[in-house]
Order: sequence, then C-alpha cells, then structure tokens
Amino acid sequence: MADAPILIDRAKCVGCGKCVKGCGFGALSLVDAPGANKLGRLAEVDAAACKACFACIPACPFKAIAQVKQQIYGTEDLESYRDIWVFAEQSHGRIAEVAFELLAKGLELKAQRGEGARLCAVLLGSALAPDLEQSLVAAGADIVYKVDDPSLAEYEANVYVDAVAQLVAKHRPEVILAGATAVGRAFFARVAVKVRTGLTADCTMLKIESTKNKDTGAMQMLLHQTRPAFGGNIMATIMTPNHRPQMATVRPKVFKKAPPDPSRKGEVLLEALKLITPQTRLVKTVRDPDAIDIAAHDILISGGRGLKKEENFKLLFRLAELLGGEVSCSRAVVDAGWAPVARQVGQTGKTVAPKLYLCFGISGAIQHLEGIRGADTIIAVNSDPNAPIFGVADLGIVGDLFEVLPALIKELEK
Repeated sequence: MADAPILIDRAKCVGCGKCVKGCGFGALSLVDAPGANKLGRLAEVDAAACKACFACIPACPFKAIAQVKQQIYGTEDLESYRDIWVFAEQSHGRIAEVAFELLAKGLELKAQRGEGARLCAVLLGSALAPDLEQSLVAAGADIVYKVDDPSLAEYEANVYVDAVAQLVAKHRPEVILAGATAVGRAFFARVAVKVRTGLTADCTMLKIESTKNKDTGAMQMLLHQTRPAFGGNIMATIMTPNHRPQMATVRPKVFKKAPPDPSRKGEVLLEALKLITPQTRLVKTVRDPDAIDIAAHDILISGGRGLKKEENFKLLFRLAELLGGEVSCSRAVVDAGWAPVARQVGQTGKTVAPKLYLCFGISGAIQHLEGIRGADTIIAVNSDPNAPIFGVADLGIVGDLFEVLPALIKELEK
C-alpha cells in the first residue's frame, strides 16, 4: 500500500510467505493473485498494523520488500538558528527564581554549544524597572530581549504567546528554556505550536552534544532533554533534530542558581512589538491565606504512609516548629487525604532543594526521589532496611519512627 512504511515489488514477489512468518505484528498476509507467479499469490501489507520494524526486509530472500523513504518535514535553514534563550518570568516587578536557575544551566549549555553561542533572557512586562534586566545580566545573560508594553502589565496567555513567537521569528534562537511554573506551563506549549516545533516538559537533565541525525545522517549539536517517563520508572531522553527552536520546561529547584556577578556586562535590546489585544481582563486578585510554598523553605520535615494516620502528622508539625522548617509529604499521604497537594514532594508534586530534608515513613519511590535530588542533606527514618530512600540518604536510621520522632522532639524541647 502507498501509505505503508514498506513497498512490496510485485514483480519480484514469488508468494513464498517467508515475510509473513518474519512479521511479529501480523501486518503481512498473502492474497490471491492469479498469474502473478507460480504460486498465484502475493504478499500484502496492512499499513495500519505495520510498526516499521522492517524485520520483513531481510526475511525476504528475493529482495522484494524495500523501505519507503519518508520525506522529512522540518524547519528550513536550521543553521541560521543560534543562541540559547531563557524565559525570565516576572510578576509585579520580581523575577521568578527558576529564571536564575535556568540561566545558570544556560551558561553550561552555552559552553557545550560553543561556536559563538550567546545566552539570552526574554523579559516581558510593563513599566519594568532597569534593575530587573541588570539582575539577568549578572546571572549570565549576554543579551536581554526586553518587551515593555501596557498589554503585558498582567499575564495573559494569548499576548505572551504572541510576543515570544514574534521574537522567535525575528531572532531565531536554537534553544528556549522556561520554568515549569503555572505561567510557563500555561503558555509555553502554545508557543511551540505557534512556531511549529516540539516541547519537552518537566526536564530533569539538559545537555548539548554532537549527535547523529537518524533521518539525514548528519552530525548536529542537539539539546538532549531528559525527563521521567512511564510514571517515573524510566528516564527518556528526547531530541528535536529537524525543528527549531528546541524547547523545554524545567521545574523550579531542579538546577541550582549561581552567585550573581555584578561586574558582568550585557546588552539590553528593547523590542517594540505590535501585540494582539488581550482576550481576557484581570478583575481581581485574591490570594489564598493558607497557601503553602514548601520549595521556599530550607528545612523540610516530610512524612509518608508509614505515619499510618492523619493524626500522627501533628508530630511532624511540632518538629518543624522546633527546627524552623515546614511540613511536606509523599503522594501516598495526599492520596489518603491526610494532607493537601500543596505539601506534596515528587514528580507529581513539587521539586524541592532544602538544606535539610528529614523524612519519616517514606519508602522512596523513584517519583519521590526525583523531587528531592537537589537537597543538600537527606536524613531518613524507616523500619525497612531495604527501603530505596536509604540509597540517597546522607544519614539513615533503621527503626520505628514512633520511637525516633517523639525522642527527637523531646530532646529539642529541652
């Protein structure tokens, strides 16, 4: 069939059926074809069932099957795309910490890319203070693309998409990174659709290295975007060889920010764009008085399923009070309804990087471990000596948390 990944040459096919036996997906069959050959039958492929494994090609002794060369669609003039961009998310005159974390990583990527690549920051807003752009330069930006427009006074997804898409079309960045925040997740994927490229979300590792393009065979400097997949059970590395820019989001606290260098020099380019009219209007902002930002704390006291019931979390809050920290938890606790999702640490919760992470009754599923990779010191208490959490803990205590936790509180209260 014309739309199948393989092509069967009717003149060479003798109807032997060896290709049918060699297909592990049942995509090949023999059909009656009187007069076509001595056996009066030909091989036929079901395009919907074919998985393009191409095992049938060597299985055919008569070389009657060939791979259909697919036309590669992608961004034209890939070589004209250069530079590494970081979206510097800001709100009410304050730049999000994840922007500085991404700039620190961007400096590493810039060194890996070489060949004159520049690290650039994209700053959107209205009546922006000059100290914002200078803080981005101090964090590593060689260029700050600044769009100061009244329509950007408050976040509105359609306007943000329009602004970034226009900048991409004009300056052609090779890589764009953004924080996987509420804002970043809301509009960044739409930018990827607008500029016709791909996006890898919630990356935990990024690097640029010379890689062979499987479609063209050419060597390219590609961004390797690694993120958890299949519920965190494997790590998938994704690349975008034929489209630009290469886009990825990263959760806050995955990378560590570098100390600012006030002596750094950079260029600030004020971009005058004709932006679309916002389709929504902010009427009122109501902040949740009970909002919790566990990622902002240097000390986290975390509990898991081993606490057995919600009432036992009072012990964690008492310990957090004594240590000047905050209480967090595993997904199992949230699923049980013992704590709100705002306190959840892990792949489906928040990524944290405290100076001290003290956890009780958490076994250490890979999804949870992904959320604490940036912690300076991890202390774990668990009754199971084979719990995965001990594989990453700096100090592990094998014991009953209902003995260890009250004893620790008692000592601190003294």
